[in-house]
This record gives sequence, structure tokens and C-alpha cells, in this order.
Amino acid sequence: MKLTVLVDNNTIIDRYFLGEPGLSFYIETGSDKILFDAGYSDAFLINSRKMDIDLLNINYTVISHGHLDHTWGLEPLVREMMEARLENRPCLTPEFICHPSIFDERFYGDIPIGMNLSEKFLSGLFKINTTLKPFRLNDRLLFLGEIPRINSFESNPVGQRKTSGGMVDDYIPDDSSLVYLSEKGLVIICGCTHSGICNKIEYAREVTGEERVLSVIGGLHLQNPSIDHIEGVKKYLSSVELNSLYPCHCTDLQSKIVLSSVASVYEVGSGMCLEF
Repeated sequence: MKLTVLVDNNTIIDRYFLGEPGLSFYIETGSDKILFDAGYSDAFLINSRKMDIDLLNINYTVISHGHLDHTWGLEPLVREMMEARLENRPCLTPEFICHPSIFDERFYGDIPIGMNLSEKFLSGLFKINTTLKPFRLNDRLLFLGEIPRINSFESNPVGQRKTSGGMVDDYIPDDSSLVYLSEKGLVIICGCTHSGICNKIEYAREVTGEERVLSVIGGLHLQNPSIDHIEGVKKYLSSVELNSLYPCHCTDLQSKIVLSSVASVYEVGSGMCLEF
């Protein structure tokens, strides 16, 4: 598997790519090409062109959860897809994989922070596949679906979500991940990890039957975490014996420093490529 960071909060020295408070990865495994999250703006599209990555030629679009910093980049992407089809240029119809709750309306106070495109609109350009259950993209790549919350120190609400029963505190039930089954163990690919990295790893182990965890890359939702939270994550990751950890996007410096005592922590930024 090859993973390219199309956009992240950070950039890498002497690599002239855009960064923004958002996340988007491009993944290649076998013959499959996957867009994982779309960032906040068209920054991931601009960076992809500089890297000669054609986002009109992808098999899957996978969305980790329905927050604006992972989904609002879909708007410029679908504009490019629509234009390509009108002009009879090559453009695949990707399968759009997500938890069904990504389309729920979300607010932080009175500020909308959820998806700005509807499922009905997107269905004109994608094959929509909403699933609560794990879904295999291929023999080695798996979408986890809804993550069971099994510990007390992870998973805090962010704003509110509109449901059929009214507004509720939003624990982001749609927060999910991709898991790559490498020969040396699991690679967990995260968007924001509102559901908790320990919860995600445990569920990935359960679903795949693979206990070894090779690496984790993505946002860990560790921004000024409580002592119980960061110490719980530290203790758990120590037991997992990760080969590498690539925390980015919504992970603050202090959390990276704490976790570096139990795992080899590496820098992430727009334009970075990893191979597993």
C-alpha cells in the first residue's frame, strides 16, 4: 500500500504544498485507488495536481466522518467531476463509502459544522454505500463502519447533531477508519478519531483477527486532552507495541511528545508518502 498525504494542517520543509486545518489521503493498493477524506477546501485538489495524482480516476471515496474539515472539499471535487463528464473526459464513478450518519446536520452552537452536500446530490456522481458494518474494499483494505466505544476515557461530544428525536450531544457515531492488512500487521488509517484510537485498534483486531498492529496514521483527536485521556492512550499504545505512529491534523504537540515515550512518532505533512 502507498499512502500520500494530499493535505494536512502541516506542511513539510522544502515541499511546496498547501496546508489547511483539514485532512485528505490518497491510497493505492493493488489496482485500487482510494480518496480518504477531502479536507476543507480545494487545497487537496491543488496538491494532487502537483503530484500528478488524477482524482477523476479513483475507485473509492471513503469519508471518515461528517465534519466540515473532512468533507467540504467534496464540493470542488464534484464540480471537477461534473465538468469532466459534460466535456466527455474520462471520469470514473467511485463507490462512496461512509457511515449513514455523516449526512446528519451538525452544529457548534449555532454554527453549522457538518456536510454541505446531501446524499441525494452526491448519488448523481457516486455509488453511495452507507454502512454501519465493516466493509471490505479488497482483500487487504477494510472500512470499519461504526466503532464500539468500550472504554471510559475516550470519546467526548463535539457540538450537537440533529436526529429524528431532536438535537442531541454529538459523539460522532459515524467516526470510522480504514484498516490495511499488511504482512507485518495492521495499519490503522484515521481521520479525526473521535471514537478513540484505542477503541479503533481493538475493533480492527476483532474484525480482522489480526493482533499485531504495525502503524497508525491520521488525526488522533488529542487536543489538550485530559490527564486520564492521554495517560489511557499512552498505556494502551504501550501494550500494542506499535512499529510507528504518524499523528497529525487534530493532534497537538504535547500529546505527540507524551506518546513518543511508547512509540516511534514521525512527522506528517502535505506531500508526504508512506509505503507499507
